[in-house]
Amino acid sequence: MDLEAAVLDYARKAPQMGQQRVADELTRRGLAVSASGVRYLWKKHNLETAYKRLKALQAASDGVAHGLTPLQQAMLQRGDARRSLERKIGRSLGHSPGHNSEAQDRRQHILLGAAQLFVEHGYGGTSVRDIAERVGLMPGSLHHYFPSKEDLFVAVHQEGFRQLIARVTDLRRQSKEPWRKLELACTEHIHSMVVGDAIARIAATGLFSIHEAKLQRRLKSDRRAYDRIFADLIAELPLARGIDRSLFRLNLFGALNWTLVWYKPGKLTPAQIAHQLVMMLRGKNTPA
Repeated sequence: MDLEAAVLDYARKAPQMGQQRVADELTRRGLAVSASGVRYLWKKHNLETAYKRLKALQAASDGVAHGLTPLQQAMLQRGDARRSLERKIGRSLGHSPGHNSEAQDRRQHILLGAAQLFVEHGYGGTSVRDIAERVGLMPGSLHHYFPSKEDLFVAVHQEGFRQLIARVTDLRRQSKEPWRKLELACTEHIHSMVVGDAIARIAATGLFSIHEAKLQRRLKSDRRAYDRIFADLIAELPLARGIDRSLFRLNLFGALNWTLVWYKPGKLTPAQIAHQLVMMLRGKNTPA
């Protein structure tokens, strides 16, 4: 068997093996080759990743994976999950179908997968292994990006607030009328909770989420930055004399976040809900 045939034989018989291990095995058999040489031959046949090698085996078996070992099947499932999520992220970022987002969007891919699990099961009910399985990585590979689950949750929170603050800041520039500016900010907050992706929901509900003290301290600065936007908006309102603006803000956030409990798609839109809420507050609290 010549060298190229031997390298391709490993791609079929042991697709999970890396290029260095294959190079070592072949060298012991008397076929001297470097790891980069193995990769070159695999790449020549579009087999340079374990996922591609597994997909090739699956295709050769008429699309079924029954001939794979349990470990290989698990690797293939993780790879499918990762690419499915990456395509979703790519569409949300406006990427064309051919865009290679694997390297560029990997961190965002992990954040979104983790956020989905945090929304579904809560912080305490989600493990690093759960997240790794959702995003198609081994737990050890996930630690390469985020050292701990706490670090990952904080990163999800920070990304969500970064996006939310940017959108609310942009919207408030669309009007000079104080009540209208508040209504636009409320619309975005509600939209993020009930229509936005999991990262947006984590951020939108984050002001009132209860976590262990250490985690709470790490989230405090992001929450305060968002809270200040609404404090500034409320400071501009022509409220009736004696209205406590801090209590007004807390009452508003309570009403906004409660939307997540009763909201039903297909009825009132986030903009309609925000309009009604602001009209009720305005009617009670503006000067006579």
